[in-house]
Amino acid sequence: MKPLLGIFGGTFDPVHFGHLRTALDVKQALDMDQVRFLPNSIPPHREQPWLDMTTRKTLLEIALQDMPGFELDCRELEREGKSYMVDTLASLHEDFSDHHLCLILGMDAFAGLPLWYQWQRVLQLCHIVVIGRPGFDWPSSPELQALEGRRTSDAGELKRAEAGLILLQSVTQLDISASNIRKQLQAGRDIRYLLPEAVRLKLLEILNT
Repeated sequence: MKPLLGIFGGTFDPVHFGHLRTALDVKQALDMDQVRFLPNSIPPHREQPWLDMTTRKTLLEIALQDMPGFELDCRELEREGKSYMVDTLASLHEDFSDHHLCLILGMDAFAGLPLWYQWQRVLQLCHIVVIGRPGFDWPSSPELQALEGRRTSDAGELKRAEAGLILLQSVTQLDISASNIRKQLQAGRDIRYLLPEAVRLKLLEILNT
């Protein structure tokens, strides 16, 4: 039995309360040692980030600085080329061999898992925690239907098994998105209360220089 390490990847473009509350809900529900936030450099499955990597990193540093158990991990920013999760997990597996890795995904990302580079190897390196609303359904794709036997509702099983299990976890529903924050900024509207105040102030400072 090993403690759990949460892996929370994304563009964080910018980081907001939806990201932070989700990570806290998962950390507490599954009794994780920590959650590592991994901003990606060149996401292979979506458009390029609006904010540059230095800005996204700076805002994450501010957002995470007062939360024990939240850590910023910049290995994807430091790696050349596209950010493939399988490569990141292999690296984390070496660095944290005393933990079981848990990749935190939204339901949309999980539904698209079969499109990922070497996606089957992902399940050899970590467990997957799928976040969403209470009572959400398992995806209907044949590839993911074949994985339903790996589903568990017991966090203790994640600590006992090295990798390969899938747990569906409900989290607090905050209707906040990075894309909406960007639209609000571009329209000249106030974005306070959507993200930590220190993050908002730093973001406005950067955008206005």
